[in-house]
Amino acid sequence: MQPNCAHLHNIQGGGDDSSSSPRLSGEGSCHPGTGDVRIQLSSSAGESRENATSRASRHGHGHGEAAGLEDPAPDSEEQGGSSLSELRYLLQWLHRSLPYLLILCVKLIVQHISGISLGIGLLTTYAYANKSIVNQVFLRERCSKLQCTWLLLYLTGSSLLLYYTFHSQSLYRSLIFLSPTVDFMNFWEVLWIVGVTDFILKFLFMGLKCFILLVPSFIMSFKSKGYWYMLLEELCQYYRMFVPIPVWFRYLSAYGELDTALGWTLGILLGLLYLILKLLSFFGQWRNFRQILRIFFTRPHYGVPASKRQCSESDDICPICQAEFQKPILLICQHTFCEECISLWFNREKTCPLCRTVISDHVNKWRDGATSMHLQIF
Repeated sequence: MQPNCAHLHNIQGGGDDSSSSPRLSGEGSCHPGTGDVRIQLSSSAGESRENATSRASRHGHGHGEAAGLEDPAPDSEEQGGSSLSELRYLLQWLHRSLPYLLILCVKLIVQHISGISLGIGLLTTYAYANKSIVNQVFLRERCSKLQCTWLLLYLTGSSLLLYYTFHSQSLYRSLIFLSPTVDFMNFWEVLWIVGVTDFILKFLFMGLKCFILLVPSFIMSFKSKGYWYMLLEELCQYYRMFVPIPVWFRYLSAYGELDTALGWTLGILLGLLYLILKLLSFFGQWRNFRQILRIFFTRPHYGVPASKRQCSESDDICPICQAEFQKPILLICQHTFCEECISLWFNREKTCPLCRTVISDHVNKWRDGATSMHLQIF
């Protein structure tokens, strides 16, 4: 039976609704003799499916990007939560380990009770002597000679007693850049030797300051004493900077005791590196030391002697000590002060006490007799 070609044409003509059935392009050819029916389907259906797939993929990709933009917030919350949990775990560990840490601390204190006690004694001696010297310098002419003599004897006796107690270690050798007579020095012994030597040097220069306090005013004026205090403190700091070198160099080069080429080489390299660092620190502070020497020898003046008329304009009363002028000095800002009062002021300041005009280009540190509390370990 032959196919009805007209029926096929009716199907093609009635398929206008593209949403319900596939669209046919071209005309179907019907061959009555052979019974073949050839129908060419349009590629629009495939294209529509491809377009739909691409739109879906773009839509999905857009959602992925949006989701990717929202991802950092949960990540940051997770990181914050993990940090808090780690901190909480650390606090819990410390809470559980606290009794054991206290036991270890007690054991270390008992094991090093002599060294700890000596360190506390040296620190309190320094604090007491330093405060007393500063107070005596502040009193100027009213300073107590008896108090200065007691401080000098106290510092000298403390140093001699310390060296006598540990005479077997020959700690005094460190003062002349020699290593103490200790067969083997570990890290704690090095800290012990260097720390004790540093305190002894402080006591030595503080004793020199007490000696200057005992010098009568007609031999050395108060202003000159301030420059001597400053110079002694700067010399003390530079001397203390070089004293630990032999001790640390011997300790760092102790790797040679391993009797191997690597041990000798490492020890020498560490020692040379230490010396290089010390030289760099010395040249870094040399500029400040030269400025101190220049101030000590030139003795800069902050003003000129004031006349009686200029003193009367200030009611003959020093604004600092609230007493009559003693050797009044007129600053460049036209304010008048006692020479000693303004010298004490410029020990810590650069400006005028009244109008804050810059008078000095350098703070004359340590002219009040103070000693640096810095501990020179290396």
